[in-house]
Amino acid sequence: MLQINHLYKNYGRFQAVQDLNLHIPQGDLFGFVGPNGAGKTTTIRMVCGLMPPTAGNILINGIDALANRREIKKQIGYVPDFFGVYDNLKVKEYMDFYGSMYSMNSRDVEKIMDDLLELVNLSDKKEVYVDTLSRGMKQRLCVARSLIHNPALLILDEPNSGLDPRARVEMKELLLNLKSMGKTIVISSHILSELSEMCNSIGIMNHGRLVAAGRIEDVMGTVFGSNRLIISVGSEMEPAVLMVKEQAGVKVESVGEKEIRIAHTLSEEKIAKMIAHMIQSGVVVTGFHKQEGNLETLFMQLTGGTENADESNC
Repeated sequence: MLQINHLYKNYGRFQAVQDLNLHIPQGDLFGFVGPNGAGKTTTIRMVCGLMPPTAGNILINGIDALANRREIKKQIGYVPDFFGVYDNLKVKEYMDFYGSMYSMNSRDVEKIMDDLLELVNLSDKKEVYVDTLSRGMKQRLCVARSLIHNPALLILDEPNSGLDPRARVEMKELLLNLKSMGKTIVISSHILSELSEMCNSIGIMNHGRLVAAGRIEDVMGTVFGSNRLIISVGSEMEPAVLMVKEQAGVKVESVGEKEIRIAHTLSEEKIAKMIAHMIQSGVVVTGFHKQEGNLETLFMQLTGGTENADESNC
């Protein structure tokens, strides 16, 4: 569906995007994350044809986006982080206005508008003025108008920015509904917990480079592995750490006030023997469990947990 090859964007000597290669299959809900200034918004703008790349190419639905700018805009529905509404326009007039941008007459818009407003739960707002809607309703209306020409690819840049918890839930349900209908969706967001509940694939950028991409479970497995253990202790930490370090095939990664995090190559039987030995030696082991990775810890590990400069131009 979306194929990006060796994409660059330079501002003088500064490289906002560096050698970006990415493939998003048809029907994916792809989460695009990274610190401020990582290059996400710049990449989105290039994909949408809002700015030219310095080098590289972009294919959408098999169409060369750079060589067919007019055609490619018919393939994309774009929901920016700041969306415009217009005074003295009713919802139905707003939808008709955007339909006209894609050479749709009022009759064509009328046929699809009711279905789209029902999809975003705004059927009862058709005669309401847009500027009187709540922010969450405006954001859902923005999704509806981005779908009016039935695009192959829907791109949303921080769609939950400024929304209250209820509105964020409604937006998540809407995106999952669109995914179930087979739409290919790219969503940029800083709310990582929500992305992990929606997306089946992710891409993480840092300093203009794509540092990880693929199915969430595959990326997690590559970064975290499956052999990490957290041992909780209720007695003195030093003897417990020494006993763990003595075990072949074990590496202590961190030591907290009452827990030891290890990476290991042990079988479950050997883990059980190590824990039993600690208990027999007087260490109070209060529990142990496998370390489960999540999108937040993955993000912190791959980006160093740093926040860069404002991304308004990146």
